[in-house]
Amino acid sequence: MSAGGLHTLAVGTDGPRVAFLHGLFGQGRNWTQIAKALAGPGGAGARCLLVDLPDHGRSPWSEEFSYEGYAEAVSATLAAAAPGERWVVVGHSLGGKVSMVLTLTHPELVGSLVVVDIAPKDYGDLDRFRGYIDEMQALPLEELTSRSDAEARFRESDPGVKAFLLQNLRRHGDEWSWQANLSLVHRDAERGRESRIAGFPALGGRSWDGPVVWLAGAESEYVREPDVAEMRALFPRTRLVTVKGAAHWVHTDAPQVVVETLRRVLAAGPG
Repeated sequence: MSAGGLHTLAVGTDGPRVAFLHGLFGQGRNWTQIAKALAGPGGAGARCLLVDLPDHGRSPWSEEFSYEGYAEAVSATLAAAAPGERWVVVGHSLGGKVSMVLTLTHPELVGSLVVVDIAPKDYGDLDRFRGYIDEMQALPLEELTSRSDAEARFRESDPGVKAFLLQNLRRHGDEWSWQANLSLVHRDAERGRESRIAGFPALGGRSWDGPVVWLAGAESEYVREPDVAEMRALFPRTRLVTVKGAAHWVHTDAPQVVVETLRRVLAAGPG
């Protein structure tokens, strides 16, 4: 299903609205396990919307990266899916930054915010992702004969990372292509410390006083103690929760903790 221009997947038919925004090279369906746990028997009865951000999954590509542009696309998608309703917005990494910008620029759409392992700061560059970008661009798409062939040729040694990145590979007849807009990410990575994806936009001193849960992986380096003051300047009611044993992909490393946290957010209702 598509709503407001972005591709979405709906999980659940009754209860509060929850929108999930994935990270770089991800897709909305990365949150399927969490969404089904919330919507299914024993869950919160939530109506979840798994969103493919622009330049990802089955959503349209853009010409230039912009957090404000991503947030506008998400706002149109949420408004079209449930006119006049407010959402619990959950965002991881890239999606976490988008969710923060969305909340600051379209507060009427957001009842509660959950930010997963990212801070509203400039991380400097995309060097940590350059290897992934190079690996994906080096895969000879025109020579591939099957998905197993792609898996054998792909140079990534970590099986989990390989599976995560190769979910972006799609076959149309005899032709293979990447769903993620690699050229856009590559151009942004070439900016070095001027990377827009690594950065965070200045939004004119805006803040939002609604309830925010900030989930950080204890084994991750994305959220540091100095980031707390900056986060609370934008979101004064932020509650930081550090998840033991979890690295950057908190929802993969500790899904039960994430599910229980979201159940509590839903039970508390909007601020």
